[in-house]
Amino acid sequence: MTFVARYVPKFFPKPCREFWDRVQSSPIAVRLLHGSIWSLAGSVVSRILALAAALLVARILGKATYGELDIVQSTIGMFGTLAGFGMGTTAAKFVAEFRHTDPAKAGRIIVLSNIVSWGMGLTLGVALFSFAPWLARHSLAAPELSPYIQLSALLLVLNAINGAQTGVLSGFESFRNIAWVNALTGLLNFPLVVAGALLGELSGAIWGMIIAQLSGCLANVIISRKEAARFQIPIVSWRQATAELPLLGRFAVPATLGSLLINPIDWACTAMLVRQPNGFEHVGAYSVATQWFGALLWLPYVLAQSVMPVLSERIGANDAARSTKLLSVSIKISAAVTVPFVVIGSLLSRQIMGAYGEAFAQDWPTLVVSLVTCAVVAVQVPAGNMIAASDRMWLGFGMNVLWATVFLVMTWLCVQWGALGLASARLMAYVAQGSWACLFAVLWFRNFHTTSQVPRRG
Repeated sequence: MTFVARYVPKFFPKPCREFWDRVQSSPIAVRLLHGSIWSLAGSVVSRILALAAALLVARILGKATYGELDIVQSTIGMFGTLAGFGMGTTAAKFVAEFRHTDPAKAGRIIVLSNIVSWGMGLTLGVALFSFAPWLARHSLAAPELSPYIQLSALLLVLNAINGAQTGVLSGFESFRNIAWVNALTGLLNFPLVVAGALLGELSGAIWGMIIAQLSGCLANVIISRKEAARFQIPIVSWRQATAELPLLGRFAVPATLGSLLINPIDWACTAMLVRQPNGFEHVGAYSVATQWFGALLWLPYVLAQSVMPVLSERIGANDAARSTKLLSVSIKISAAVTVPFVVIGSLLSRQIMGAYGEAFAQDWPTLVVSLVTCAVVAVQVPAGNMIAASDRMWLGFGMNVLWATVFLVMTWLCVQWGALGLASARLMAYVAQGSWACLFAVLWFRNFHTTSQVPRRG
């Protein structure tokens, strides 16, 4: 027991000490707390540096050019979803479930995730490079962006590989190592991207992202191999790994299809905004608001990262009581840690947007709507964990179809109001998805309380 764990709680109020004692007496709570703390530590560093870098880059590049950078990143995200092929989530779920009970199966899943991530990453990287001129000319009406999109193909490959490796580490509950890699990537990304923007403007900023991500990717590959050896997980040949191919159809395919509806739909909606008068300026404002949207959501997602392997293991062990309690606590914590920041951020929205430049200050309502959307999404994150951990990925796909449909329709209706219209369309899409997720969670609670077994597949 560390010095902090032993002595610091003595200074807490009595209710806090009692809560701490309950946490310490529960092995699952200790695992969850350990994972959350390390995930939080790594994410704090990377998120703060990412926001600082974005602020400086926006001031260096200006509103329109910064909007161009955002549309390039959105294009990477659109292709990156397919390139990753759900390998991060697949590895996290099944490595956690089988690392103790069936190490050979866990080893086959790790190798399969590596093969698929490398293969899909390289294939989609080549596709992005080849189709960049067509995308820039016909979809974005900005042929000058073609070379920047082609350059970003390198980032696409690295993101695919890195996602799978992070999933493997998550399955091992190696959150300390994930935190170190996230911190390393963030520490490198800040000076590289800012210096790149100063020296090479748009292309320089993209090169900075590539180099930082390459460093994190290499670190993840090395650490995941060490973790596999520590758990005595055999790294088998690719021929042996093909025995796990059915997992792709049952888990990875619906995970990928669901994710494919997110980034491409967001990209399509952003492309609608680009075509409005002063489109890139609106995209620049929407991009800034979206950065704070993503930065705030890291809190519930940090918790989700540590909950996922524990929940997968408990559901696999048919532990209905602890699984249900873990889900309930996750929802409450996600809401509790998000709402205060939503309120504070909304009150300071004009000052936050103005920090990116005077031209951004007038778009403060866009930030407010984006922050409110964070609160809506936060309570859905644990439901997403439950869907993945219980192997119900096709249901998750259906929820994403609803989100995509509402987002597209509402964007078409609201895009004339610029960045605010697009942010409002996104909010309505998540409200629709959240209503379905809450209904499913209630039904799942009832079912899990009335049965002592969860069907185990695999």
